[in-house]
Amino acid sequence: MAGGSILNAIPGYSDALKNAAKPLGETYMQHNAVNLEPLVMFVIALAVLFALVFAARGKLVKTQEAVIPDEKFTVRTFFELFLDTVMALMTEIMGAQHAKRVLPLLGTLGVVIFFSNFLGLMPGMLPPTDTINVNASMAIVVFVVTHIAGIQTNGIGHITHMANPVGTWWGWFLAPIMFPIEVIGHIVRPVSLTLRLMGNMIGDHAVLAIFLGLIPLLVPVPFLILGSIVCTVQTLVFCLLSMVYIGLALEEQHHDEEGHH
Repeated sequence: MAGGSILNAIPGYSDALKNAAKPLGETYMQHNAVNLEPLVMFVIALAVLFALVFAARGKLVKTQEAVIPDEKFTVRTFFELFLDTVMALMTEIMGAQHAKRVLPLLGTLGVVIFFSNFLGLMPGMLPPTDTINVNASMAIVVFVVTHIAGIQTNGIGHITHMANPVGTWWGWFLAPIMFPIEVIGHIVRPVSLTLRLMGNMIGDHAVLAIFLGLIPLLVPVPFLILGSIVCTVQTLVFCLLSMVYIGLALEEQHHDEEGHH
């Protein structure tokens, strides 16, 4: 995360972050002081999200008003549209039954990533999703849930599928080769989710910051529109890949049976 946010103009803000980061030591790769500003940006994004969620919840708790859709585009309409889209995608990938189980996780990740991405489009703010730590924490959650769901659904078959993906008797002869390849492939998944989101957010924010700095009025508008598209697409990509990973883990036993027949 290059540069700093507008919060650095607050007296004592930078010193407070540095003092809070001292007990954490240095970063492993570049041996620099730990930067806590991405965490601050993430907390701000979550605060905005929670405020909007509670605003939408006000109508949902009222039974009579909840069944009647809003006539205009409101906060409630946004969340309904967002979650309906996520649910529809999951239903196509993993079926309605599994989609209901996974919706709380991927729906939450989706809105968190969406608001974190769009925070970077606000002048003077930074997207927390352009740092490896924030993205890796979400990608690791997807990784862990993928294998927990796979083991819960398929039992030991989730592990044996990694050694014998084709599900035939002769496939076990290839297990010494296939199992390490499958393990590496599963480990690469969260790395790919992390770096893809981080790289796109860094590039998007850098371009926007350059044009806002050169000509702050009117000219950056097309880049704000382009940035909005990038933020939306990257949210979709993260969620869509997570759906595919979890969906594959939930359907491994079915594919093994087909291969056996």
